[in-house]
Amino acid sequence: MRIAMTLALTLTLLSSTADAKTIGIAMARATDKFQGSLLKGMLDYAATQPGLTVVTADAKADPAAQMEQLKKFAADKVDAIIIGPADGDLGVQISKIASDAGIPLIYVNNQPINYEDLPSRQTVVASNEIESGTLQAKEVCRLLGGKGTAVVLMGQLFHQAARIRTTDVEQVFATDACKGITIVEKQSANWSLDQGDELTQEWLTAGVKFNAVLANNDEMALGAIRALKRNGIAMDKVVVGGVDATDDALKAMVNGDLDITILQNAKGLGKASVEAAVKLMAGQEVPTAISVPFELVTPDNVQSYIAKSQ
Repeated sequence: MRIAMTLALTLTLLSSTADAKTIGIAMARATDKFQGSLLKGMLDYAATQPGLTVVTADAKADPAAQMEQLKKFAADKVDAIIIGPADGDLGVQISKIASDAGIPLIYVNNQPINYEDLPSRQTVVASNEIESGTLQAKEVCRLLGGKGTAVVLMGQLFHQAARIRTTDVEQVFATDACKGITIVEKQSANWSLDQGDELTQEWLTAGVKFNAVLANNDEMALGAIRALKRNGIAMDKVVVGGVDATDDALKAMVNGDLDITILQNAKGLGKASVEAAVKLMAGQEVPTAISVPFELVTPDNVQSYIAKSQ
């Protein structure tokens, strides 16, 4: 999915132009598998709302570019903004732009640094990241019997989800049941399949031994799998876990390559963010935090998730 600032997806089921509202959606990197699904969830739900027009922008992982896109939305006087921050640490600046313009703001998927001190008419739609890394690490621990060595593929270091998911893993492995598992390498592969592949290859070339790969997202997990298979390592010898339950990840699980993923409900997050925008535009109140739960997906229940995704 290629999305540019100039692309206006006008989902207009207009009965009266007086009722028309415009939402500006600013994505961090729409070509990312999960973010593409998240955007689709927003657009699909927006299409069911009469009089709603949606304009999208893709920062292509460039925080500076996203800030300019946000300023453009403010100058264009959109009625609400939904943003998947390219850098959650810029939350204060992002919130100020929207607040100064009097535009409701919905953060989605990446909790901003100022989430505990948001201005009025701003909210965060996300999943509780403590659940994601914890569910993943506990299942890895169970499969390893509480003993072994592991590597961690982290997302972008300025992304709140990457930091919390990694901390979750470390905390689980510090418990009595799992303290026999040692993390031997931990580096960022920036949510990327190719970088997940490259980093795993570097570790293998350097002679790093590990029984498990815990990736902050499915794309990096799939990259690790590609590297492992290229090096002739049998997939039943390494436990591999990801997060997001993307279609590609579910296929890899059915094929016996991926052992664990955590469903981060892109459709649910997308719908919830547009619902919040619609309510805020109508002058209604919404909670400052709207949570969509994570779910553990394993080979035992994967077929039910495949059915849901179809």
